[in-house]
Amino acid sequence: MPLLPQRRALLLSATALAGVLALAEGVAPALAQQTAQQAPQQTPQQTPQQTQATAQGSVVLPEISVSGRAERALEPVPGFVARQTITGTKTDTPLVEVPQSISVITRDSLDARQAQSIEEAMAYSAGVQVAPYGNSGRYDWFRIRGFSADTYGLFLDGLRYQLGNLTGKFEPYGLERLEVVRGPASVLFGQNEPGGLVNMVSRRPAEEAHGEIRLSAGTHDRKQGEFTTSGPLDAEGKWSYSLTGLLRDANLQSGTGKDDRAFIAPSLQWRPDDNTRITFLAHYQRDRTHGDEFLPYLGTVIPSARGRIGTGIFSGEPDLDHYNRTSWALGYEVEHRFNAVFAVRQNLRYTKADYDWYQTYGIGLASGSQSTLNRLAYDAQVDASAIAVDNQAEARFTTGPLRHTVLAGFDFSRTLYNIRSQYGLASGLDLYNPVYSGVRPAMVALNNGTTATNQFGAYLQDQVKLGEHWVATLGLRQDWYDQDITNGSTGSRSSQSGDSFTWRAGLTYLAPNGLAPYVSYSESFLPDTGTNFYGEAYKPTTGQQYEIGLKYQPPGRASFLQAALFDLTKQNVKTTDPANAANSVQTGEIRVRGAELEGVAHLWGGLNVIASATWWDAEITRTNTASARGRRPSGIPEWMASLYTEYGFGQEAGRLDGLTLGGGIRFIGRTPAGDDHVATVPSATLFDASLRYDLSKLGTTFNGYSAQLNARNLEDKRYVATCGSLSSCFYGEGRSIIGTLAYRW
Repeated sequence: MPLLPQRRALLLSATALAGVLALAEGVAPALAQQTAQQAPQQTPQQTPQQTQATAQGSVVLPEISVSGRAERALEPVPGFVARQTITGTKTDTPLVEVPQSISVITRDSLDARQAQSIEEAMAYSAGVQVAPYGNSGRYDWFRIRGFSADTYGLFLDGLRYQLGNLTGKFEPYGLERLEVVRGPASVLFGQNEPGGLVNMVSRRPAEEAHGEIRLSAGTHDRKQGEFTTSGPLDAEGKWSYSLTGLLRDANLQSGTGKDDRAFIAPSLQWRPDDNTRITFLAHYQRDRTHGDEFLPYLGTVIPSARGRIGTGIFSGEPDLDHYNRTSWALGYEVEHRFNAVFAVRQNLRYTKADYDWYQTYGIGLASGSQSTLNRLAYDAQVDASAIAVDNQAEARFTTGPLRHTVLAGFDFSRTLYNIRSQYGLASGLDLYNPVYSGVRPAMVALNNGTTATNQFGAYLQDQVKLGEHWVATLGLRQDWYDQDITNGSTGSRSSQSGDSFTWRAGLTYLAPNGLAPYVSYSESFLPDTGTNFYGEAYKPTTGQQYEIGLKYQPPGRASFLQAALFDLTKQNVKTTDPANAANSVQTGEIRVRGAELEGVAHLWGGLNVIASATWWDAEITRTNTASARGRRPSGIPEWMASLYTEYGFGQEAGRLDGLTLGGGIRFIGRTPAGDDHVATVPSATLFDASLRYDLSKLGTTFNGYSAQLNARNLEDKRYVATCGSLSSCFYGEGRSIIGTLAYRW
């Protein structure tokens, strides 16, 4: 029975694609004829060859690259600076034209810093707070513009990565790039938190053969091997492939918690002609790790009578605790361009994941003690599956002086989430002299049920250009969702459904000198599943944002700078019902106003720079908890800043030729420990360093070889990332060093 909805989804998606194909066959010729008739009015943008053709009476279409415009944002980018985005509009669009703050983190940037997680990859991005729970093996935790984005805001190749309440920790070596969209993005991607989202873009088959092998070792007993290879499979280049893999044996910062991984990602592409592309994408990932360390404020942020708790403490049970997750996915991307006007795309992915989780974690110090940690044991088995599909039809045409890129889409997803969990009171633990019991306590059932969630969305977007300087982006979307919950113990069922309408509008001015000021408004929504004390379904949370900004893409230079000011508000936040403390009402509100600066540049010679600064004025504007009203939300800093630079020496440097030196500094401002601000977590300044050497400079015997060394938190600074309360604090990651020997061909 569970397969029936998935088959229905496949049928639905196929029907939708057939519909847009039929529409294309009927509408595209008319649009092409209209565009051809209007094209002579665009003479200032024509090439000399087009101008001559116009003079001879030939029809002229707009300047559109028929052979791969939609691929440019998916292709490898040399260096740190990208010019295109596929996430900001779901069309291949220059970053300067999108009226929203967006960061693109390229493969070269990931390699230069040897990013081992999505968190590390975004450590130098503006508006993103990474790793608030320290060195976590389970998930990539991050906030964008003050709001959690690690669950609903994580996407893979444009489709949601989350499965019910189960997210993963996707292997960054399998990615070509990361795109960070700041601010509401529900118009194109549906239900989401208002802070923004991250789209992970997978490696894809390349037209030219290449590959690499990497062997790494480092702190926490890290031993790791990676490889990637890609290229054509036939002489004509119609078939090409990509294969990426990783195997890791390592520990977490505690030394006891594991951080093992196996990852493999094959990809196959077929190009039967210049206008058609079909790409099959798959991956398998197995993680063997542990849960996070919940530690008290006393002993971490401030010393207790016995001093500070060691950063390598393992507060669980070494012989019992584990977090074993296995996930795999199989999907495809289809694109066909009929002519210079009309194209259709369909992206589909089926994902399956499961985990077995047992953790003994801290729930605060025992009464009257400064060293004994009260602990709770939690046990859960989860399996989840999802199918997601996004159908798109794109038309590029002109109406009078206006040039349009119209995108119409319909997406659907269905998720099945099964959980069986239980908990029990575990024995206490002396944090300064831990003696583990190795005993599993008596457990009480907590959850036993299945949640089935369906989501449908229809969206329409128009990117309108007037002349060479003005770009307007307009979008709207209607969403529908429903959820059925079955209690596995009692057999009872409950359901809820709803819908939401969101829209956005933005205007950008493209100055000849590369400056692009913009203004925009955007909205978000996110269903709040479940019911209140009286059995009434919760309404979706909603978000609205006003943003003004300035982007700068100097002509002919490999650099991109952007600045943004925003006012972002989230409504329908749960707060305690003043008439019934056991009930929650949705009268809460959180507002974040802020400013962000970010620059990525290749300045001269071998100098690359990534710089960012973030200021957040976050406030709980409405709540029934008097002590929290007007306060900054827990764990949200006011200031963050970062700077990473590297310089590669050339032949003029003599013996230093082939050497690249890099360094970085990251600042995370102080944060409140709880919404009522009873305590504060101090700020932290961290230093990173990198060194690479092209071994081919030693002789032809070493052609293709390179050596690399990266260090994070070089000083091994002891700091606390955040505290959700006085009983849930998390140490930030200490010093980590990774050395790598690589061979590329």
